[in-house]
Order: sequence, then structure tokens, then C-alpha cells
Amino acid sequence: MTSSENAPRGPVDSSRVPRYAGPATFARLPRIDETGGRADVAVVGVPFDSGVSYRPGARFGGNAIREASRLLRPYNPAQDASPFALAQVADAGDIAVNPFDIGEAVGTVQDAADALLDSGARLMTLGGDHTIALPLLRSMARKHGPVALLHFDAHLDTWDTYFGAAYTHGTPFRRASEEGLLDTAALSHVGTRGPLYGKKDLDEDERMGFGIVTSADVMRRGVDEVTDQLRQRIGNRPLYISVDIDVLDPAHAPGTGTPEAGGLTSRELLEILRGLADCHLVSADLVEVAPAYDHAEITSVAASHTAYELTTLMSRQIAEAREKGPDTD
Repeated sequence: MTSSENAPRGPVDSSRVPRYAGPATFARLPRIDETGGRADVAVVGVPFDSGVSYRPGARFGGNAIREASRLLRPYNPAQDASPFALAQVADAGDIAVNPFDIGEAVGTVQDAADALLDSGARLMTLGGDHTIALPLLRSMARKHGPVALLHFDAHLDTWDTYFGAAYTHGTPFRRASEEGLLDTAALSHVGTRGPLYGKKDLDEDERMGFGIVTSADVMRRGVDEVTDQLRQRIGNRPLYISVDIDVLDPAHAPGTGTPEAGGLTSRELLEILRGLADCHLVSADLVEVAPAYDHAEITSVAASHTAYELTTLMSRQIAEAREKGPDTD
């Protein structure tokens, strides 16, 4: 158990300070400098969208998610957990990246992620566009070896290049596969749908080891069956989850760069994530929130709850590992 002296510092008390007042850290949690540089889970933003192929604006996504997260509360009834009491979750601010040089930006994200992981934190990264998944996966593989991947997205993001560019928001998992960052026995896209450039897109994706659960699969088979399939595929491997908010139907997430009709509901996404409680989640990202297209903050609210569920999963696992003793994480 965590001693009272080392008890996590939690969010601002909303019964004393109105939710709309004060700094908009994620879930009104302390900044990492307010916890002595210590965090079991570091919520970190990457305001970068220079890799997009259609609508820009995801560079503002992290702060929009933080603003929406003012409404989050400290007890998560769906997981029967108080995540911010189980582990120290802190807002690590933003990684400042070069918006004019994608290669430099990728390197900056990787260096910052390496430093946070070396400090003992797991990462809940708020994008930004999906380009940032590649440097984050490089950091994960550096620490854990090739990782299992659950990729929630309307799109495959395993294309080769756009306009001859190898590093874009549509290519991160092709590069990650080529670099040996992924455990090819435990890869799956979830929520994919919509038109492709050709059937070869699916053939090449399959050769990389990806399984596919489409949004129609979730609708027809149901959340419980799909989640059970995903758990079996992942096993006890170190798991990285990458969520593009466009996995949700535009009715649930209009504020994104490349919307596709026929997506998951926010309820389906949250329930699938909750069903992964027994998996070994080492870190996660949430990308492609573009607030300029987000009327009534629908997308930002869905994204804040998604990050909350992911953070709860990590906090529970950290607390359980501490109960079991050293060397169990």
C-alpha cells in the first residue's frame, strides 16, 4: 500500500474551487513540477499536426482535451477505481516540437518520451496528429522490446508514403513494422472502415501482421465478444494503445481531420477499453482531436473520457503491481 507520506497528490477539489477556475491541467491534476518531478503516469501533450493529409488543427487538440477534462471526477465507477489515489498522475505539459521539420519533431518527441519513461512514468500522450505514434513506439520498444499494439482508428495508417514523404499521420505503423518495434503476433486495428486506395492496402497490412476488427464487426458481434478476441490476441505482452479519435463516428467526434461515416459510438469505445483491464498496458496515446471543427466540444469531451479510462487502467495496474511486490511491473 502507498504510505500516507507518499500518497499521490490528486486533482483540485471542485467543491472548493469551481471547475471553470484555475489552470486547465488534465483532470485538474497537479503539474509534474508540483509533484517533485515524480509521476507514475505522465499526461503529456504534443501540439504537432504537420503530418496531416487533409484538415489541420490537431496541434490544438491536447489543450482542448485538458479543458474538457475539467468535468472529470476522481472516482471511476465503471472500473470501480479512484485512479488518482492509486498512482501519482501528473500533467507533464507539452513537448515543444518544430512545426516546420517533421524529422526533427519526431526526434524531439522520442527524446522527451525516453526521458519520461526513464523517470519511471507511463505515458498518456495527447496529440497532435498520428505521426507522433512512431517516436512513441520507438521509446516503448527501447524499454520493453517489441510491443503489442491496439490501434483504434477509422484508417489503417500503414501506407508507405504521401507525396513521397515517409513520415506522416498515415504511415506511422508501416515505419514501426519496418523498424521491428511491434510484436507481430499481437497487432490489431479496431474500428476501421471507409474506402481504401485498393485491395492491396489490406494485403500489405495483413503481411505486417495486423488483424482487423471493423466498426461493422463491433456492431454485429458486440463489445464483449470483440473485447474477448482482443484480449486473447494480446495475452500478457506489453501493450501499447493508440487511439485516433476518428475511430468514433462523426456524430460522436466531428472535430477531427479525416472523418469517416459509420464509426464506433463513444460508449462502444469506452466499454472496449474497460474490458482490457487484465492486459499489461505500458502507455497510450490519443490523437487527431481538431477543436476548430468541434461544435459544442463533443469530440473533446469524448477524448477526455477516453484518456480517463486509459489512465485508470494504468493506475490500477501500477497499484496492483505494488501490492505484489518489486519486479512485477
